[in-house]
Amino acid sequence: MLCLNHGLFSSIRGSVLQHVVILLLLAFSFRGQAQRVPPPLRMVTLVGEDVVLPCRLEPPLDAVSKSVEWARPDLDPRFVHVWHEGRDVLVNQNPSYRGRTSVSINKLRQGDLSLLLSAVKLSDHGLYRCYFPQKSKESTVELVVGSVSTPVISTTKYNSSFIDSQCESTGWYPEPEVFWLDGEGNLLSAGPTETVRGPDDLYTVSSRVTVEKRHSNSFTCRVQQNHINQITETNIQISGVSLEATSCSAHVAVLVVFVLLVIVAAVCVGWKWRQIQTKGEFN
Repeated sequence: MLCLNHGLFSSIRGSVLQHVVILLLLAFSFRGQAQRVPPPLRMVTLVGEDVVLPCRLEPPLDAVSKSVEWARPDLDPRFVHVWHEGRDVLVNQNPSYRGRTSVSINKLRQGDLSLLLSAVKLSDHGLYRCYFPQKSKESTVELVVGSVSTPVISTTKYNSSFIDSQCESTGWYPEPEVFWLDGEGNLLSAGPTETVRGPDDLYTVSSRVTVEKRHSNSFTCRVQQNHINQITETNIQISGVSLEATSCSAHVAVLVVFVLLVIVAAVCVGWKWRQIQTKGEFN
């Protein structure tokens, strides 16, 4: 009886050890797989552009007769594009992507599951998941969408020594920064940037700067957004001669108006004087 119990104990102990070893192997295996999962690929595009979200099978495999799922987990329905056994299956496609997504049959034959997204919208910003069910393979792409525009500078003469300029740029996303630079590329001290966010979520920014008037002035308004790595700028060249000419023209115009007023006044006085003389002769 003791021998039987000893044998049973040995059998149970061996079975337990075997299960422990299997669990440890699975744990290490899963941990190794988690370490091999690549981080999301970050891509930047602008509103209105077309963009290709990359996804490839390694090693390459003909996927034309297989299934491919592109989805955004944060949406409902989540499907951006589904390919199944040789055709598009867009019944459950999210409405915001209707008519704007496609995969290439020629590329699918080479194991390229990339998605073409056309006419990008601001709402397309997000995390995309490419999934190949047959091999349980997936990859993710983070799409960052931005919007930019070229700034416009308007300049007026502040006084004989200073120039006042305003820079405005509309249609930005995310919110950008505005900088003023002189002809040597040095930052100029400007007033605070005014920012307005429209109903379309796009930003309008404006900034004003007052600079000393010199014989020749070159100024640049730079609008930049580091998150989408976009910079636009406008340069303006202001000559002291043109400003002086404008100033002189203004003085001449004032002088001409003054002379005309004097002439009109003299004519009126002369006409009135003649009327008085005529009345005196009749009396």
